[in-house]
Amino acid sequence: MQSLIAVYKLWHETLPNLPKTQRYTIGSKIDTCFIQTIEATVTASTLTKQEKLPHLERAASRLDLLKFFLYLAWEIKALDTKKYVLLSEKLDEIGRQLGGWKKQLQK
Repeated sequence: MQSLIAVYKLWHETLPNLPKTQRYTIGSKIDTCFIQTIEATVTASTLTKQEKLPHLERAASRLDLLKFFLYLAWEIKALDTKKYVLLSEKLDEIGRQLGGWKKQLQK
């Protein structure tokens, strides 16, 4: 969860630098996906083992949407390559962590 917060901080620093037209469209969508992913992860961390799985699945699906919208922002040149690569690498690591947490629960 700490790594997710750290990536959100990077995004939060990047958001004001997006072109104004993209800041309030795709930038806002990316921000919402970040918040939803964090929310689902925090919720899962506070629940019993049996209750965690649906929230982890939600976090994973939101993370996938987040990665897609970041890619889209990069494609339309709203996000530079350096920031895109940095954010994507960190989000891939978070995805592996969520997957590991999910597998551990399913055992």
